[in-house]
Amino acid sequence: MKKVATLLMVMMLVAGMLAGCSGSTTETTAAATEATTVATQAETEAETPASTVKVGVIYIGDENEGYTAAHMAGIAEMKAALGLSDDQVIEKTHIGEDEACYDAAVDLADQGCTIIFANSFGHEDYMMQAAAEYPDVQFAHATGYQAAMSGLANMHNYFTAVYESRYVSGVVAGMKLNEMIADGTITADQAKMGYVGAYPYAEVVSGYTSFYLGAKSVCPSVTMEVQYTNSWADMAAESEVANQLIADGCVLISQHADTTGAPTACEQAGVPVVGYNVDMISVAPNSALTSATINWGPYYTYAVQSVIDGTPIATDWCQGYADDAVGISPLNENVVAEGTVDKVAEIEAALKAGELHVFDTTTFTVNGSSIEDLIANNADFAKYADYVSDGYFHESEVISAPAFDLRIDGITELTN
Repeated sequence: MKKVATLLMVMMLVAGMLAGCSGSTTETTAAATEATTVATQAETEAETPASTVKVGVIYIGDENEGYTAAHMAGIAEMKAALGLSDDQVIEKTHIGEDEACYDAAVDLADQGCTIIFANSFGHEDYMMQAAAEYPDVQFAHATGYQAAMSGLANMHNYFTAVYESRYVSGVVAGMKLNEMIADGTITADQAKMGYVGAYPYAEVVSGYTSFYLGAKSVCPSVTMEVQYTNSWADMAAESEVANQLIADGCVLISQHADTTGAPTACEQAGVPVVGYNVDMISVAPNSALTSATINWGPYYTYAVQSVIDGTPIATDWCQGYADDAVGISPLNENVVAEGTVDKVAEIEAALKAGELHVFDTTTFTVNGSSIEDLIANNADFAKYADYVSDGYFHESEVISAPAFDLRIDGITELTN
């Protein structure tokens, strides 16, 4: 489209000169040639032919770990959408949150990559270091927050509104709790969920809070206990924490951790579970309800297309249900409560239409107070003023990375 627009502009310029200039044909032709040359140079500077684009990707794990598998699926979607060949994408797996990330980024830049992605929180500092040294290469980091303040025009952050899909998966959990209460498996005051968290970062706190609020929207008596593994992907630790939560009286488990450890433990214990990143039915056919998922394809396609088109990449990018960037995996019809399919459709439609806000401030309190009152009367909460307006916390709107780190009533967090 850009090429067509450029040629049209040139044609209009030439037509104008032919109609309005009194000079000779030679002069007109020379002027037209010069205009065409200028337009072509501008086009060349602005665009990168798709056939010459080279994409580098740095992963914390590999295809055997759900979080990275979801990113890999997004990269595959981008390749198919833009027609990139396999040799135009260089992927590096098992890159730690240390100097190995910087080394990987530099190697990818030296191999001619025009845009480089990294997918783990701890990669950010090393990506910025490489971005400062390679100003002609675009660097994009998932889950980070420093791009806007870095002063680097070629540094970008991206995330998704996964809190929306966690909320929906929480509704699925709440419906299951209601069923368990109705059939006498538990009483209303035993509706306690457990959550296997990786680290006590805002990303995890935002996720478990939105999951809890989704469950609470249909099961008002629900409470939740959170425990951490202090690792993004440790199957043994995730299984152990899930078992600890079950021993503490949790009757349903969810997770923000990247392996099948928790669902496997839940299957063995006969406890319903909501997973993350990938469908867990294959490992927990009698326990898995659904999983909160992210579709990274829209961002990878957008960012690489921007390089091809020569258009700016957003410093912070975050999309949700309305752009098909988040969702839930297929519901396990053998396990979910009756009516769940219709309820999920209702909630998803409300999110897409902007009629439902996950962090509606009327739905939670912090130490018995509303967040608005705390912002107005407690200096420790003043930092949230930029996020709270119109009756809800505007998650991932000020910056793409999650910022909701409030510890709300109804959730007990156990840290090591």
